[in-house]
Amino acid sequence: MSSGTRTVTAGVDGSRAALDAADWAAREAERRRLPLRLLHAGAEPAAPAPLQDVDLPARTLLDRAAVRLSYAHPALDIVADHVETPVVPALLDAATEAEALVLGSWGATGFTGFPVGSVALAVTSASARPVVLVRAGELPEDERMPAVDGTPPHRAPYLPVVLGLDPDRPADELLAYAFETAAARSAPLHVTHTWTTPPPPRGYVPGAPQPEDAPEREEGRRRVLTSTLQPWRHKFPETTVTEHVVHGQPGPHLLKESRRAGLLVVGRRADTAGLGRAARVLVHHSACPVAVVPHR
Repeated sequence: MSSGTRTVTAGVDGSRAALDAADWAAREAERRRLPLRLLHAGAEPAAPAPLQDVDLPARTLLDRAAVRLSYAHPALDIVADHVETPVVPALLDAATEAEALVLGSWGATGFTGFPVGSVALAVTSASARPVVLVRAGELPEDERMPAVDGTPPHRAPYLPVVLGLDPDRPADELLAYAFETAAARSAPLHVTHTWTTPPPPRGYVPGAPQPEDAPEREEGRRRVLTSTLQPWRHKFPETTVTEHVVHGQPGPHLLKESRRAGLLVVGRRADTAGLGRAARVLVHHSACPVAVVPHR
């Protein structure tokens, strides 16, 4: 991606969701061969209870998170920062210097998906860089295929990266993030474009033939998607790309695909405040982490 954005940054607040997100960020930093930055914003964090199986004196929240991750990822360069700036401005500022900003989301036992806190929504809606939302309880094996034939779980192939794309509004930032993420994992990339039938023209008489029938319209959508992806296929020849063109709204289709994905990637118009309807549904209910990528 663009130069000058060479860290993976995780927001740390001491919650279980934030620690699981930081662990996801550490794995992503290793895959991309980048340093990991842990950031706590606001009031000075208090020392939590001692970590299990680690005989250490009381430390600050950030120190403990860094030590925990350094044991799990000994080759990873980890920087822990605390700033007294309010949380949302601090995270938005940190995002400008990051390859991606990773935030945790609270899980709810017995429910599908996870609710997203106000801080995560505010940051995701305004960030100038990709924001990845990771649910509480996310484990390393959740992003990989089930291990077979005695293969260790950490060596099993990665699940697909799923990209929701409108080829009428292709965005280099969105496509680059999805392809680079898939390449870093040696994972397949599944690109899904959903389309709906436009409303009938003014003066349309019920029962009269439409200008195009559904099969023709779908085939046209398929050609546009293939053409949009062709230069990216050439740029990432080792990435297996599968194209899906389906009729309907994006939310339900992408939620279904998230059940068999390691990461779901969606876009957000950088010149529009807030998240669109589909993106809001996905960040609340996706079965896998969601990356929201701002684009022009």
